[in-house]
Amino acid sequence: MKDAITKKEFWRGVIAAVAAFAILLGLEAIERGLPERTDAAAEAMSVSADIEGAYQPGTYTASANGFGGPVEVTLTVGENGGITKADIVGASETPDVGGAAIPDLSAQLLSAQSAEIDGVSGASLTTGAVKEAATAALAEASSLEVVSAPKAEGDNLFIPGTYTGSSKGFGGDVTVTVNVSEKAIDSVEINGDHETENIGSFAVEMLGDRIMSAQSPNIDALTGATVTSGAIIRALQQAFTEAGADLSKFPDAHEPEIDTADKPEETLETDIVIIGAGGAGMTAAIRATQAGKDVILLEKMPYVGGNTTKATGGMNAAETHYQKEQGIQDTIQQFIDDTIKGGHNLNDPDLVKVMAENSAAGIDWLDSIDAPLPKVSFSGGATNARIHSPEDGSGVGAYLVTAFRKKLDELKVNVMYDTKATELIDDHGTIVGVKAEGKTALYTINAKAVILTTGGFGSNEEMIVKYKPELKGTVKTGSPGATGDGIVMAEAVGAALVDIDQIQLHPTVEQNTSMLITEGVRGDGAILVNQSGKRFIDELLTRDVVSAAELAEEGSYAYLIFDQHLRDGLKATEKYVSIGITTQADTVEELAEKLGIDPATLAETVTNWNKYVADKKDPDFGRTTGMEADLSEAPYYAIKIAPGIHHTMGGVKIDTEAEVISTENKPIPGLFAAGEVTGGVHGGNRIGGTAVTDIVVFGTIASESAVEYCDK
Repeated sequence: MKDAITKKEFWRGVIAAVAAFAILLGLEAIERGLPERTDAAAEAMSVSADIEGAYQPGTYTASANGFGGPVEVTLTVGENGGITKADIVGASETPDVGGAAIPDLSAQLLSAQSAEIDGVSGASLTTGAVKEAATAALAEASSLEVVSAPKAEGDNLFIPGTYTGSSKGFGGDVTVTVNVSEKAIDSVEINGDHETENIGSFAVEMLGDRIMSAQSPNIDALTGATVTSGAIIRALQQAFTEAGADLSKFPDAHEPEIDTADKPEETLETDIVIIGAGGAGMTAAIRATQAGKDVILLEKMPYVGGNTTKATGGMNAAETHYQKEQGIQDTIQQFIDDTIKGGHNLNDPDLVKVMAENSAAGIDWLDSIDAPLPKVSFSGGATNARIHSPEDGSGVGAYLVTAFRKKLDELKVNVMYDTKATELIDDHGTIVGVKAEGKTALYTINAKAVILTTGGFGSNEEMIVKYKPELKGTVKTGSPGATGDGIVMAEAVGAALVDIDQIQLHPTVEQNTSMLITEGVRGDGAILVNQSGKRFIDELLTRDVVSAAELAEEGSYAYLIFDQHLRDGLKATEKYVSIGITTQADTVEELAEKLGIDPATLAETVTNWNKYVADKKDPDFGRTTGMEADLSEAPYYAIKIAPGIHHTMGGVKIDTEAEVISTENKPIPGLFAAGEVTGGVHGGNRIGGTAVTDIVVFGTIASESAVEYCDK
């Protein structure tokens, strides 16, 4: 018989229930835009004064800087010492992010009865401010002496010296070390080794200059890297406080937006303008520059990479020297067959054939720019081991983006950041340039040829709902820049679209962080189990099939199970561990208990799987690939996953020369395209690993065709 619950435990349960009710009210208000429901949620953020606790009765208020300004937390402590009400005011927080998180954060403070709350994913700056303010308020409520940092004297900003602050980023602690004199920041050093390469790492790389230029902590977060940016800003504020600074004295250094009408106009001339600096755009820019052409590469984000950075698996290629060296039998025809079968026969077979035939040459070219992909394994939908990845199992996207950036710098390619293409210049049916808008100027870029490499529209909710209404609200894994701009611009000059309603779900996405779990985990031997601890599908079927199977399970989620042996051989898993999305245990049974699964059932599932690997036969679901190693080396790991939007297969219609095709089924002179902005390559479902093949092969073909067009 269980022990009777204590009075405190009872009231904690009541608080949790009230908090859950309040969150539901708040979320409904956000969805429906009803302020009266938000008020109701606020009223629900209080409980009976009977809750027991360790604080002094009274009302305590403190504030801290959030994303847009101060966030004020007022905590009411009842007569028995428990927190009975939590009011948060953050008028400057982004309404649909930090502002929307406030009801949840209030509920969490009540439920936790402390400032140690989990926070709200995606609203890290607001969460951090709430935790900091609540900590200060509860220190007062605990009759603790709050030790104040020394203050700079007179009109000085700082007490001279070197100071370091630290804050939790996306992958681990981010530290900021500043050297200050009495009235100036003399140097800034940011360290965030665990932040995501070519996403958070850009914030680590770039924000130091912004801080030095602004001489203030009140800087804009880097678009697409807000979690890391927030950690840097919080760590900087901490260091400044230790240096005796009054944070209210620093200027607002948020970059003001200049109205389009007030921007001066500039005209530029080039041979080839490429729109979008993702993998396809960088490939095309490198190739065209190597061919002797003057190139301008436009990128609307403040950094390169696009959706390529998000690619985690590898690059599919057939009949490569790596396959031959490793004794792997594969053929171009099998690659073609697998791709078309996986795409439900909607693919353009000519495009698939060209991609497969040029895939090995793409691997060779990557070798030539110091980006080898020697590790070969299986991916979903592939008959043979074909997906090529970095030797240490790192995510292929960030790895390639780093190599491409290095080559762009080496070739001195003109990359125009924070510059959004707005219109293709159409001269009587021939494309002769691009109009674009930068932060401080409007550009007319005259060119002999234009290459569209703007990516898909996986981050554009409006377009997703337009073409696939049932996916409304689905978690998205893509770059924030993947908003379909190139598709819209191409349509405006008469381009045809193909397969535009084909949007892919990736089956292994961690829902709280939108982190894509690489297909390499399953390819190296992981299994999927449901909440009952049982496998329910061949884990390496195509993404759409596995996603559908997960959605059919209880709760519409699953767990990815792997062991230490797999972790040791796949570097990408280190990121999952470091950001805290894995559950770890020394035995399978212990892992099951942590997941709320029956230990005997999960143990039986893993034991059976290990036997299937030994026998090279899966009698349950017929899996035949990714069975080179069993799951027998402790510790064991699990990641809770569900499907998320990952790739838009449809887009601009192209031919095998990467020429954009019009609605009249003719090439549009001067206009070429490659990568996710195009349709036809992947059909109704993309095979894992083929997006990288697409960007390398068709990025090269688009470049070659544009160069040839320029020379006519």
